[in-house]
Amino acid sequence: MVNRKTYYGLLALMACVTLASGCSAYRQTVPGYCVGSGFYESRSDKEPINFIRLRQTPPEAYLLDERDVLGVYIEGVLGSKEEPPPVHFPETGEFPPAIGYPVPIRENGTISLPLLPALDLRGLTLAQAEQKIRESYINRRILKADRDRIIVTLMRPRTYHILVVREDESLSGMSNLGNVAPDRAALAMMLGTTRKGMSHAIDLRAYENDVLHALSATGGMPGNDATSEVIILRGGFSDPQQRDYFMESMSDPDSRAEFVGHPNVVRIPLRLGPNDPLPNVSEKDIILNAGDVVFVQSRETEVFYTGGLLNGGQYPIPRDYDIDVVQAIAMTGGNFSSATGANDSFLSGGGNIGAIFPPTRVIVVREMCGEQVPIEVDLRRAMIDPAERVSIQPGDFIVLEYRPIELIGNILVSSVRLNWLVGQGGR
Repeated sequence: MVNRKTYYGLLALMACVTLASGCSAYRQTVPGYCVGSGFYESRSDKEPINFIRLRQTPPEAYLLDERDVLGVYIEGVLGSKEEPPPVHFPETGEFPPAIGYPVPIRENGTISLPLLPALDLRGLTLAQAEQKIRESYINRRILKADRDRIIVTLMRPRTYHILVVREDESLSGMSNLGNVAPDRAALAMMLGTTRKGMSHAIDLRAYENDVLHALSATGGMPGNDATSEVIILRGGFSDPQQRDYFMESMSDPDSRAEFVGHPNVVRIPLRLGPNDPLPNVSEKDIILNAGDVVFVQSRETEVFYTGGLLNGGQYPIPRDYDIDVVQAIAMTGGNFSSATGANDSFLSGGGNIGAIFPPTRVIVVREMCGEQVPIEVDLRRAMIDPAERVSIQPGDFIVLEYRPIELIGNILVSSVRLNWLVGQGGR
């Protein structure tokens, strides 16, 4: 009759043979040292562009244009001699007080004054505009030279209404799109995920209506949760049908190629590698006009996954530098002390508690050329040989498992412990 010690020993040996013969689903694997980094674009080689390129060069003096509001006082024509010129104090302290009566510059760049035809002031400074008004009244003999009293000030500078949609913010949902025009709200939703992000409707002053000021007013440069580019959607389309077709194509990933080459779309990269072509971005491209949409897209799809003896989960890949398989395991909470010879648990979070022989086989499942390719990494060798450390790519699935000899060793040790406990109990 077989005693209990022999029975448990045979049971452990049968389990070892069974598990060792089929402990892994990956029979044909590619060695990690055969997968070089030359196949993939390095993130660490990319450098941020000079952010000054996102800012327009302001002129030495303010140049007038449509939607500016001037303060004009013309003694005896626009204001009586008996009364002092009116003074307008702005609601905020950003601008100095303006003197005169409000005169807006119309869409064609002209203003309308008493007794004069329309005067074109587009592109003039305040001093030049004042001189042009004076000469017009003197030439028509309405005012006499050296006896005129004309004051021209800037009462309210023009602004540009811009919509900034950012998916790199940690706030959930885009609920504040309810205050945005329906077509713009739909466009913001179609451009990316709506699970997080915010939209900002801002007014930028003249010569500050550029990408840098738009980003600064809405939280700064895109963070690590965003892609390394800014997309500008120009506000104008030739007709509503073209706009609707464009918005519908944005909801279909297969149709976004047409979106990339659209004449009303400008893509500005924020980081460039040594082999990347210099972006053909001019100052005209970074200047924003009324109705434009600035879009900062989320990069939530750039993640890797873990399984096996690792705690299953989804982890983001850093945007600005590369990570290898050892660093990726460390990001998941792995403890490498046992992989280098110590006898404690490999995972700080559990799942391999009390293992004498730690797992050293890592399988990185990667999609290449439409197929799932398993790449095998020896964790012990990877700790001392950089050539063994596979660079992690978006979509990789990292599986940690025992090698057959490690599994057999742990089972044998467990069976010895079990036999000892049974022996102690039988006494």
